Amino acid sequence: MALLDVKFFSETLGLSCSMNVLLPQPTTAQIGMEGRTGVGKHPVLFLLHGLSDDHSIWLRRTSIERYAAPLGLAVVMPAVDRSYYADMACGGRRYWTFLSQELPALCRAFFPLSDRREDTFAAGLSMGGYGAFKLALHHPDQFAAAGSFSGAIDVAGWWPDTDAAHNQDFHNIFGSPEQFAGSENDLFAQAARLAAAHGPLPLFYQCCGTEDFLYKGNQRFRDHALRLGLPLTYEEGPGTHEWGYWDRQLQRFLDWIPLRTRT
Repeated sequence: MALLDVKFFSETLGLSCSMNVLLPQPTTAQIGMEGRTGVGKHPVLFLLHGLSDDHSIWLRRTSIERYAAPLGLAVVMPAVDRSYYADMACGGRRYWTFLSQELPALCRAFFPLSDRREDTFAAGLSMGGYGAFKLALHHPDQFAAAGSFSGAIDVAGWWPDTDAAHNQDFHNIFGSPEQFAGSENDLFAQAARLAAAHGPLPLFYQCCGTEDFLYKGNQRFRDHALRLGLPLTYEEGPGTHEWGYWDRQLQRFLDWIPLRTRT
């Protein structure tokens, strides 16, 4: 694998941004006489960080490079601050537009990444689990599968019990609870819209530790998704909000995704 530390400018955010990218490295046998690879464009996983982390955290706390290498899977890990992957109500930063539109287009311009739906995946932990499910729920025609590890996916259920810092974050990002309910940021509402559309459905992988403070919210989303008939694989077991659990679940997710041969 090749590891790239990428600094680039986002027109959407008006900021210089960072991401780490893992790219499969072709072997000598795969390189043609004129220096061109014979492996085509790589399937890609957009791997999203949590609220207090950044783009480097997956490389620092898991063995994602080792896990992705035998799969021929590229991994894109962007930094999005404490944005909840949303177009923020205050401050004008459009992180959702950045994540869902600008970032994939830039990555495919920079690197040999497939744009096929069946080759495109998203996953994340905590806030990143929310972002990964949001991508798949809003863009079912672009993502084959999404994974949420201890995801903060029930924002409305969690908001009343948050501390002052998280409450301020939510107001800055989403506005008010009334503005959040039913909006594009409300995953429960978006799940219902997706189910009613009768279009393509991504596969969803959801897991949470039974001792995690987000456990009840994960159960609520699980029950909601299953009632709607969404193709959800759900796992739970002993675990808290910590990296040992997420590292194990990342491996399970990579075994689970319907990864196809590259074009």
